[in-house]
Amino acid sequence: MKNVGVFYHPVFKSQGYVTFRDRLRDFPGVLNELLKQPNIKLYQCPRVAPELLLKVHAREMIIRVDLEGACAAAYESVGGVVAAVEGLARGELDRAFCFVGVGGHHAGSLDFFDESCFNDVVVALTHVREISPWRRFAIVDTDAHHAGGTLQLLDEDPEVLHLCFCRSNYHSLDGKAIEINVYRQEQQADSHSWYLEQVRRHLPLVQEFSPDLLIWYFGFDTHRDESASLGLTEETYGVTCDLLTSLANKAGIPLLVVLGGGCLHYVAAAAIPEIIRRLAEG
Repeated sequence: MKNVGVFYHPVFKSQGYVTFRDRLRDFPGVLNELLKQPNIKLYQCPRVAPELLLKVHAREMIIRVDLEGACAAAYESVGGVVAAVEGLARGELDRAFCFVGVGGHHAGSLDFFDESCFNDVVVALTHVREISPWRRFAIVDTDAHHAGGTLQLLDEDPEVLHLCFCRSNYHSLDGKAIEINVYRQEQQADSHSWYLEQVRRHLPLVQEFSPDLLIWYFGFDTHRDESASLGLTEETYGVTCDLLTSLANKAGIPLLVVLGGGCLHYVAAAAIPEIIRRLAEG
């Protein structure tokens, strides 16, 4: 059994992006049975300190985010990811799942767009390098969309491996940023198995990289019912989670899951509790 921290804030249902608010209508209530387990604990996301944001984003951008009403939940979104990474680095947690009210992986140093406000993952990694010996990180992004902000912010960082299973093909010269196009124009009966084949094929790169922390940026906008569908199902997410927990176990490292895109509340209610259960048991 693993100690799992679940990071959540009620503001995510009232002040996040409009398309994100309704998806969490069943939370945290749908987690009640899981939270009876002694190794799963619910935390309220704190607001991130502005000085941490300034280590990643330009001051002008932060001012613009503050003026954007749809980004009202951005500080709690980033704060939860930072708090989760702190708990993992201190050894208080083995794994963590972070809810958010806004996205993160589209936000770069100067710009934010497409439901992302601040880059939660990059802010957290920047911070944990200052408070712990951790230096190397592997990010597995399974959101349906290109992680442009994260790639821009980490472009010259040789100690971060970024694998993105999205809608484009890209391989940086140093091999640290790889995008695998898993989009098929028409959903097919084998979308689940074909997608998992691509994931299995590339995950050995993470083990070879020997990171201190594994981050899964999980977007359920890939679900077959979502507008950005890749034809995936709740079963796909469960198997992906098992692959990543197995990888983390073999490497002896913590695993952080950060919620990305996805709008449908019934997909969230079915997929997220199952992922948290697998994090605790796997």
